Amino acid sequence: MSKISRRNFLGFSAGAAGLAACATQTTGNTPLVDDRAAFAGEVSFDHGVASGDPLSDSVIVWSRVTPTDENTESSIPVTVRLFRDETMSLLAAETQLNTSAARDFTLKADIQGLQADTEYFYQFTARTSSSDVVSPVGRTKTTPASGKPPVTLAVVSCSNFPFGYFNVYDAISKRADLDAVIHLGDYLYEYGVDGYGGQAGQEIDRNHEPPMEIVSLGDYRMRHAQYKRDPMLQAAHAAAPWICTWDDHESTNNSYRTGAENHQPETEGNWTDRKQVAVQAYLEWMPVRDPKAGRATGGIYRTFSFGDTASVFCLESRLTGRSDEISWGAELAGVAPEAIPAKAQEVMGRVSDESRTMLGRVQEEWLDGELQSSVSSGKTWQVLANQVIMARVRPPNLMETLTDAQKAAQSGYVAQMIPFSQLGLPFNLDAWDGFPAARERLYASAAASNARLVTLTGDTHTAWANTLHDNNGAPRGVEFGCTSVTSPGLGTYIKDVPDLGDQFATANEDVNWYKVDGHGYSLVTLTADDVTSEYVEVSGIRDRSYTTGSIARFRAGRTENGMTALERA
Repeated sequence: MSKISRRNFLGFSAGAAGLAACATQTTGNTPLVDDRAAFAGEVSFDHGVASGDPLSDSVIVWSRVTPTDENTESSIPVTVRLFRDETMSLLAAETQLNTSAARDFTLKADIQGLQADTEYFYQFTARTSSSDVVSPVGRTKTTPASGKPPVTLAVVSCSNFPFGYFNVYDAISKRADLDAVIHLGDYLYEYGVDGYGGQAGQEIDRNHEPPMEIVSLGDYRMRHAQYKRDPMLQAAHAAAPWICTWDDHESTNNSYRTGAENHQPETEGNWTDRKQVAVQAYLEWMPVRDPKAGRATGGIYRTFSFGDTASVFCLESRLTGRSDEISWGAELAGVAPEAIPAKAQEVMGRVSDESRTMLGRVQEEWLDGELQSSVSSGKTWQVLANQVIMARVRPPNLMETLTDAQKAAQSGYVAQMIPFSQLGLPFNLDAWDGFPAARERLYASAAASNARLVTLTGDTHTAWANTLHDNNGAPRGVEFGCTSVTSPGLGTYIKDVPDLGDQFATANEDVNWYKVDGHGYSLVTLTADDVTSEYVEVSGIRDRSYTTGSIARFRAGRTENGMTALERA
């Protein structure tokens, strides 16, 4: 039987939020008999297919069947089949599903009983009274159960639809060597056409649907549907299984457990309600397993094993445990310039409070246990699929490093950053720099288990290669930050400073390399001997024609008790 979540999650039925209910599953080359009543209307598959959360013996497969009349109250019978070959002749597994308006006609099933480290091809078939209607074909792959084969991952984040075309996804879809794609969040953005990215969208006629900021369940569903209609995104989903987690924009900007910067209760209602419908739509529309029974709302943190090569721990750092936001913009608003240093030190006292958490205590304890289990079982690398920058990052003293002409060219928050940079304090408190005690607990956990920590990070729309150090200056791992699919990086806003990335690297012990512009993905390869990150960039996103190129490559090697220093490869 396919797994079905039976938990009453977030106050709505598991059938609406979790895996689609299925009649039965078969494995082997014996088709099921389908005696279900056919759907009387017309349907199509407009949103492609996707797979995700690969294990050594199972994988999630996803699609959405679109009836011509989306107001229908009827259930639509669908069958999904997995094959061992691209010609779709060797049946490996078959599952019968039913979907309806209750789950926005999405389809999701956990196909079990599969062979480890094996490539499969899958397709959905909707049964209607006029004919069978088939979806596109997708490729997926299970993970190895043992041994230390190389693991190749494409790592992406931050795909804001109106900012440009999804050329990065298209480039990923052309690779034939991927074991999985890891998406670190901001898969979609919540803004309306008058918000972040709206002007760019107007220029290339690529505007968000619905046109307003999304708040209701229907809004979030429509936005997911718009993104999934993009042919480049569909191609990337069909090429390999994805391991996904959300950051803030899947709900709203700078979200945390009890609120968000971009949520106004007086006009947008209760935050818990908005958070719940954002999670519901995400679980309906993404190829992810539902949170385990008994976890907090949105607790999608989970572990993936790639044989003995690596464990990947997919974190949730927004909705279940993150402490309230502290932001310099809010804290320093209206403060006289001469009073800023004292105010900043008071703020940093609150930032450093031991009680502040990024993950929440429950997830911290889970991760501690998972790190210990991974190391004790002999896995070489312990990989965090993490949303926001973990390295300690302070801006360089821009009052000293910029020329007078460069200072005069800046505006907005960049102009405010220039005098602030003299303080030697972290500027981005929405990253782990805003939760230093929680970061030290994570480092202590990694050290206690002797983990070889590899952190994969999104969020900043810029590319990083970092060496992580604890409070005592001891190295605790490496961090590879991927740039964005479309969202603009710091280099878009800081004008005429071509060596800005070098300035950040010089000013921060944790930062080996930093590139402040461009769009692309990181190709992370893990072997028994080393981990490398190659930074692949597309030439542009303002039209659909593009080229790709490798702009940098960094490597760390395995040692008996840890890893070598990060080096340019």
